[in-house]
Parts: sequence; C-alpha cells; structure tokens
Amino acid sequence: MAHLQGLILTDDSGFRNQIGRLLRAGPIPVAVIDDKSPGGTSPDIIVVDIRRNASSAMSVIERLRSDLPTTAVFAVALAADSPLILDSMRAGASEFLTWPSADEPFHAAVRRAAGRLVTAQQNAKPAGMAIVFFGAKGGAGTTTVAVNCGVEIARLTKKSTVVVDLKAGLGEVALFLGVRPRYGVLDAIDNPHRLDREFLRQIISKHKSGLEILGGSEQLDRPNAADGKTIDEMFKLLARQYDYLVVDAGSQVTAFTLPILGAADQALIVANPDVPSVRNAQRLVERIRQLSARGDHIHLLLNRAAEPYPIPAKQIEDAVGLPIYHTFPSDYKTVSTALNSGVPLALAANSDLAAQFDQFTRKVVGPTSKASADSQGKRGLLGLDKIASLW
Repeated sequence: MAHLQGLILTDDSGFRNQIGRLLRAGPIPVAVIDDKSPGGTSPDIIVVDIRRNASSAMSVIERLRSDLPTTAVFAVALAADSPLILDSMRAGASEFLTWPSADEPFHAAVRRAAGRLVTAQQNAKPAGMAIVFFGAKGGAGTTTVAVNCGVEIARLTKKSTVVVDLKAGLGEVALFLGVRPRYGVLDAIDNPHRLDREFLRQIISKHKSGLEILGGSEQLDRPNAADGKTIDEMFKLLARQYDYLVVDAGSQVTAFTLPILGAADQALIVANPDVPSVRNAQRLVERIRQLSARGDHIHLLLNRAAEPYPIPAKQIEDAVGLPIYHTFPSDYKTVSTALNSGVPLALAANSDLAAQFDQFTRKVVGPTSKASADSQGKRGLLGLDKIASLW
C-alpha cells in the first residue's frame, strides 16, 4: 500500500501533537497533512476531536462520511460514554477512541482503516473481462481455442490474465500448456472460507507467457451442481484480481455453466461445421438468451473448418441465429504438434493458425476492453481547504 495521509481536526495543539505522534509512529506510518498541504487528494484518515462540542463534531463527521465514503474517520472523546459511542457510529465514524489514547488501540485502528482502504480500492477497480468458451459438442476444440486465446491476451495486452479450467472431470488446460500444477479449481471450490487474494496466489500456476492458470479437476464428477455457489464467489474474486478471465467451460451443460455463459462479457460457442455441432449451438444460444437480459455477447466460432464445408456457412448462421464471429482452419498436424510438446501455437513456429489466433484475440479484447484509467473509482471531491472549513 502507498504511504497513507492523515488529517487532524482540532483546536488543541496538545491533541494535535499527540495524535500526530501516534499516526507517524505506528507499524503503518501515516503522514500528517493540513489544509496548507499541496495536492488535492483526500486524506486516508481524519481524526476528529469530539471532546468539547460533541454535537457540532457529529455534524462534521456526517459531512465527512457523505463526501469521503472511503476515508476512515476516527472520533476521539474524553470517555467511552455509550450514548456518545452510538451517536458517533450513527454519524459515520469508523473508530471511537478515548483521550489520551494508548498506542496499541490507536495503531490497531489504523491497521483496520488500512485494510478497509485496500478492500475499497479493490472493489473500485473495474471487474476484469470474463471470456467464456463452451463447446457445442465434445471434441470441438474448445480447450485449444481457450488456451491459445489466453496466451495471446497475456502476450498482446501485457495485462493480468488467468485461464480457468472449469471442465467437469479431468480438465486439460494445464496439459495443453505443458504445466503440472499442484493445485487446481477444486482447491478453490472446497475452501470457500479461504478464498482471498493470498490463497489464490498459492494455488494458481504461472506459464512462461505470463498467463496464469487455475488448473482443472482431478475428479470425474466435479465440479458439479453443488459447487455452483462457491464457483460464483470464486469468479467474483478472480474478476477483481485480473484484467482478463478466460474460462474453458467444457461441453457439458450443467447447473453452473449456463449462468456463467449468461453473465460473461463474451460467451463464445465453439462449433465444427457439422450437423451435431450446429444443432447443439442453436439450442445453447436460445438457452443463454433466455437466462440473460442481453444477447449481443454471444458469438459463434467455427473451428476445424476445411472448405468445402459439409454445411455452407450461410446455412450454419441461419440455423444458429448468429453470424460466424471467427473461423479457424483445420490444421491437425500443427495443433497435434503443439499439444504433444506443451507449447501453445502463439509461442511455436509461425503458422496460419497462429496468425488466426492473433487476429481473433485482437477482435475479442479490442473494442470492448475495460482497461481505462478514467474508470477507476474516485475517492471524493472534498478538498483540504473545505475539510478544514467544516471545523
């Protein structure tokens, strides 16, 4: 965390000096600023002296809480009077302390404030783009497309990207990347009480391309319907931690895959130009549209497409009700070599298929990229001079 800044609202120089010492001397040092300090950023912590005129101080705290929702407000009173504590909390104080404050209670309050600030900053970060791949049938090449798209996103954007193997039973994402992870998606699902940033760091593997990997299940019957709630929490956390979240959802329709497809930023149906794929794709698209208030995020990918197609492209589009978003040519030798070597196409020798993945990935992340500094949450617009004028 960056160095914190604190502001002290009081008319008592002794109070100011003592609180200033406590702010500076703690395990999380806080720089003391005043209304003459340069810069327009809001303080991280404001300590309000409520010892003399509690009623007026409550009005100040209410205004601070309204204008600076992520700033921690400490109320400092002469005694721990129950009605005064209640009034302070109702006004919006983050912490209630008594004067003179002992070092440890004050430093503990600073630690709590720092933790809340980190959480607020993480929640203010725009959620990462969720790109979910689902096969219209088994063997459509969903994992190949998902893995190579993930590698290309990490390579092209240089932003944090994770690929999640959500295929029920013996996922293959790590295998395609030549990685042997010790942990995987079931470790996340089976430990919902530990799902935080640090735990994810321990169970996620990293590929040399920069792509991070949450490996697949080693159990034939997992993930299953009972895991749906935890999977939802896991994806919310991942979306806060990563700029791009790439999901290989397999080809089995389950209680959790359809909601994930409905909520994704991009839901990509991988199909082959054959009757079973086209029939299943048409049914999938209809069902996803029923579950989602929108339908413009669903795209049809044609994989292993060698001309002449068994079914003409126009006929496929009419049957599914979607235009073909991208077509990947059939190149069994190149794909097989990449799979057996554990080297993704994007990192192997140049090929037409690798060029197609580059083109496809630029299309996916380009127009709808969420990475924008302007979209970061703002911490408030109340300047230091205005804060001081409240006192």
